[in-house]
Amino acid sequence: MLHWGAAKSSNTGRPVACTAVTLARNARCPSTRPCQHTYNQPSRHALYTDRGQPTATEDRIISGEVQEDEDDSLDTTLRPRRLTEFIGQEKLKDNLAIAVQAAAGRDEPLDHILLYGPPGLGKTTLAHIIASEMGVSVRITSGPAIERAGDLAAILTSLQEFDVLFIDEVHRLPRTAEEVLYPAMEDFALDIVLGRGPGARSVRLSVPRFTLVGATTRYAMLSAPLRDRFGAVYRLDFYDHDAIGAIVRRNAGILEVPIEEEGAREIAMRSRGTPRVANRLLRRVRDFAQVRAEGRITAEVARDALERLEVDALGLDEVDKKVLLTIIEKFDGGPVGIETIAASISEEADTIMDVYEPYLMQVGFLQRTSRGRVVTRHAYAHLGLEAPPTANTAQQALFE
Repeated sequence: MLHWGAAKSSNTGRPVACTAVTLARNARCPSTRPCQHTYNQPSRHALYTDRGQPTATEDRIISGEVQEDEDDSLDTTLRPRRLTEFIGQEKLKDNLAIAVQAAAGRDEPLDHILLYGPPGLGKTTLAHIIASEMGVSVRITSGPAIERAGDLAAILTSLQEFDVLFIDEVHRLPRTAEEVLYPAMEDFALDIVLGRGPGARSVRLSVPRFTLVGATTRYAMLSAPLRDRFGAVYRLDFYDHDAIGAIVRRNAGILEVPIEEEGAREIAMRSRGTPRVANRLLRRVRDFAQVRAEGRITAEVARDALERLEVDALGLDEVDKKVLLTIIEKFDGGPVGIETIAASISEEADTIMDVYEPYLMQVGFLQRTSRGRVVTRHAYAHLGLEAPPTANTAQQALFE
């Protein structure tokens, strides 16, 4: 239930929202009228802001997180605009194509969609594609940017029929805003309380029929009532080398950078199965090729450029290696607790668990056991070290 008046225009008493559709994160609100969407900083607007200030880990070139200094206009240019242009995630694309075609045939809005998975896999891109396939506009915001229920109410009332509302990091929506979203998703209505005290009365206002596309990297952190209101839930998986290679070649063509097949493969192998990382590496290799190799990306040029960036053949950087070497050199390969590792490398335990561990476990270099973290023989071989005879026996020791 939303109390009307918590955020309202001084002229009309109604929430005011900017009606412009923007794809940039840090654009200023173009509206000249009073708007309750102003964020903590004057230059940010709730409809356009998503993640706020970056952390130190987001500055890693192989991080899937959006970085502060990335060129948003270039990123927008590289985004595919149709499902047929989107590479990878074949099952998801097939299901989306059927849903879009069915909704268009019934002249109805697409059912609400939840996309979840690691950062950088294309959740935002798919939201734009859904709007493009439906022939409607897309509005962009994020959970942290919506501070009050009135912010969300103003956005909802400014939507046009069948519009797509994309909420990134939807698991971080405030509880009060989340409760406003429930009737909007189910009944396309807002429950408003007019006045206060004994004279207060409840009014239900209709909002245009819309499609909510939510994106999250933390599916388990979504509340059950919100999760159950999405009609379709899709998980995005990491891409294989062939798919990433195809993405690199496509984007190199858009950037008008000559690239050989093996050069694209070198970049793909180091991209951790993440298109956002691949695009970032492609831009850095393009710079190196322009200065040192007459603008053409070959396997040798790509390898040389990425070695200068300290990204090895499997996409590990110096921080990943530091975690592995700390366990090997200081704790005999493990098992060792996460808090001990964090103290040894002067890093937060949550950062290690959320940022470094997933990929190290994915490539089979790190095991998580009940006694702590253990480095595997594959990690020793990759680092050029000889594995001790006791490596990988930590779990067996539990049953001896």
